[in-house]
Amino acid sequence: MGRVVAVLNQKGGVGKTTITLGLASAAASAGQRVLVVDLDPQGSSTWVLGHDPTSLETTLAEVMGRTPTTRAMLPSAWGGEVWVVPSSPRLLSRDHGGNPARLRAALDEVVDQFHMVLIDCPPSLGSLTTSGLAAADHAVIVVEPSALSLRGIGAVADLVDEVWDAHNPDLELAGVVVNKVPGVSSEADRRYDELTRTVGKRAVWQPVVPHRVIVNQAIGERRPIHAYGSRSADVSEAFDRLWAKLRRVTKD
Repeated sequence: MGRVVAVLNQKGGVGKTTITLGLASAAASAGQRVLVVDLDPQGSSTWVLGHDPTSLETTLAEVMGRTPTTRAMLPSAWGGEVWVVPSSPRLLSRDHGGNPARLRAALDEVVDQFHMVLIDCPPSLGSLTTSGLAAADHAVIVVEPSALSLRGIGAVADLVDEVWDAHNPDLELAGVVVNKVPGVSSEADRRYDELTRTVGKRAVWQPVVPHRVIVNQAIGERRPIHAYGSRSADVSEAFDRLWAKLRRVTKD
């Protein structure tokens, strides 16, 4: 059976989509099927995976309104291992109330077709993110080693606890992935130490994802990071190791 993982943080720009797609790229490289569920109305994952979120008739917005998931699910431009339930701007109307259990029921229809389902959550702690956590078995928080990125991590962890208590007793906080880590930076080192003090050293996953220009190039060219060979070797290796860890955690 596949597992469902929500990737989140309330702050925009930390790289939730980058981490989600990097894990999807690692899965495809390992020959494993993954479904990306784009819960962000901005539709960045949808776009990078080869679809225009503004021109699709059937998207996650319709699934949240009880359209069968299979009608919205599309193969990505990355090949047959990566599929997507696309976003659209219409998802904004779903970020106000609604039944948090709806997405869980929708994903139950298709989860067994994949090794894992990755939910790319919006940069907020509203109803959509609550729905993503209610649908997930595990939550992964993405941060970067900066003061602003770390300020809201307590609120994110609190929301995970609230959803566990009110909607999803199977939800677990799997860990924290640190993204955009520069090669040498005393400020980044200080923030990393602050993070380990806040959430505990065991909660912070290794390896960190290094800050590399090739990552932005891959996003802009709508290609998996593993497509760049030696040019992306250190980043691809980081995602391979994070994917392997995620697979281990979700099998526990």
